[in-house]
Amino acid sequence: MHIEELTLPGTFLITPDQIPDERGTFYESLRSDALESATGAAFRPQQINYSVSRRHTLRGIHSVLIPPGQAKVVTCVRGALRDIVVDLRIGSPTFGEHHVNELTADSGRSVYVPEGVGHGFLALSDDSCICYVVSTTYVPGTQIDVNPLDPDLDLPWNCPDTPLISDKDAKAPTVAEAVRAGLLPRFSKAGTP
Repeated sequence: MHIEELTLPGTFLITPDQIPDERGTFYESLRSDALESATGAAFRPQQINYSVSRRHTLRGIHSVLIPPGQAKVVTCVRGALRDIVVDLRIGSPTFGEHHVNELTADSGRSVYVPEGVGHGFLALSDDSCICYVVSTTYVPGTQIDVNPLDPDLDLPWNCPDTPLISDKDAKAPTVAEAVRAGLLPRFSKAGTP
């Protein structure tokens, strides 16, 4: 697999080496040893989640308070997604900036999202399914939600119709409001909160 750092420090795109034959395709989607070597951070999966969405569903921007913190590897396992990560780490040289990836089931590509970086996606096809392999289990009351339509973020969702968005996400604070509320983590020189 190829693991390359994206524009946000500590965030990586994982592209598997696919082995096709007449039966189909085989590839390794995640190797903790390779990911840890590339990122310099330990990654031990503790929980796996799936989210299924219809076309033009917008989910995010989500992160987790530190502690407990939560790194994740996100993969589209069915359909297609416009996946966006947003640097929510106060003091980061890329605070408030984002990176966009198109994730499809056919590509097998994944994005590694470190602690303190927000994540969201737009489903580009009906019945799209995303898999989250996460480093910590769910702890009620620790989720950070930032409004995915925050005009200051100006994220390029490029949705041709009005996106389907949950009330929770639509009512989530902007980044500026989250900063004022003291919800966002600080960036360290090592690139992690």
